[in-house]
Amino acid sequence: MRSQSSTTAERSGSYNSCAYLALGSNLASNHGSPAATVLAAMDEITSWSDHPIRRSSLWSSSPVDCPPGSPPFVNAALAMIPEVSETPRSLLTRMLKLERVFGRRQALEVNAPRCLDLDLICFGDQQLAEDDLIVPHPRAHRRSFVLTPLAEIAPDLRIPGQLLCVAELARMVGGSDPGIEKIEP
Repeated sequence: MRSQSSTTAERSGSYNSCAYLALGSNLASNHGSPAATVLAAMDEITSWSDHPIRRSSLWSSSPVDCPPGSPPFVNAALAMIPEVSETPRSLLTRMLKLERVFGRRQALEVNAPRCLDLDLICFGDQQLAEDDLIVPHPRAHRRSFVLTPLAEIAPDLRIPGQLLCVAELARMVGGSDPGIEKIEP
């Protein structure tokens, strides 16, 4: 049974009841091209919620902090209302499992190309700092490839700990991050 506050938040469209995920791919997977991989991952994540999920368009971005010669990324964002029993930890576990199902392997090099990269950007208004889980994502507010797709679906969202909304952050970092362009509406 849902709590009163959860039901009220869902009806009002409150950002506090949502989990926001960033998706990226710059290698083909068992689902096809990076774009096909991101779309297939979004479809799978949609099955994790009984509620409608907001999805961004697909975006192409230059690799950031990746080894030389890394191919461009396809990026997207989605917003989902987690089930009442879902926690940031349980959602992260599902995300890591999905990355493995799609063929992601442990890289020997930091930020090496990958077939699927899923990041938990924020989970409602929760703030956590554990060894292997930091919520909100510690670099999301500085990355165009996260903020631009996120601004498309939640422009007024304030990531916990940030003074500016996502749309304002996206405008601010737009000039300091390599180019990002929409590739699919």
